[in-house]
Amino acid sequence: MPDAPLGIAVLLEDGFEDDELRTLIDTFDAAGFQLTLLAPFAQRTYSGRHGQLTLTSDLAAHKTRADRFAAVVIPGGYAPDKLRMRHAVLDLIRDGVADGVTIGAIGHGPQVLISAAVVAGRTMTSWPSIAIDLKNAGALYVDRPVVDDRGIVTARKTDDVGVFVNAILRRIENSR
Repeated sequence: MPDAPLGIAVLLEDGFEDDELRTLIDTFDAAGFQLTLLAPFAQRTYSGRHGQLTLTSDLAAHKTRADRFAAVVIPGGYAPDKLRMRHAVLDLIRDGVADGVTIGAIGHGPQVLISAAVVAGRTMTSWPSIAIDLKNAGALYVDRPVVDDRGIVTARKTDDVGVFVNAILRRIENSR
């Protein structure tokens, strides 16, 4: 647990994976981290792909910098396909990688990393249907529950959330 509350940004857009995001929020909160829900627009409501969870964003992505956070996390579902079309989100991710901020992406989340052009030369995992996209973007795809390659932490699916969160928390602790 951190000495003082450190923030973790979670990217939000319609179509996120409900159970995955609920577990991420609950687990980071239980670990003592303040969460900021970043989205294309502040104070807008976003819904999960199964309609089980609705959340309101705290801050627009273009109004902040990745280095304000201990980590930036990209949940899966259909949301990453929408997030990857937002220049402010891609800039946030690119700047975060350049500044050494821990970046996490689960399921389809690595689609955002591909669009931000930060995957070449890295070992990564993802939902199987985007494995070829990772390979085409220059990443080495492996089918493992979680991979941490130089501060970019990736995981395959909702069932991997526990090891995904633990890898992010370990990365944050080791960077302090």
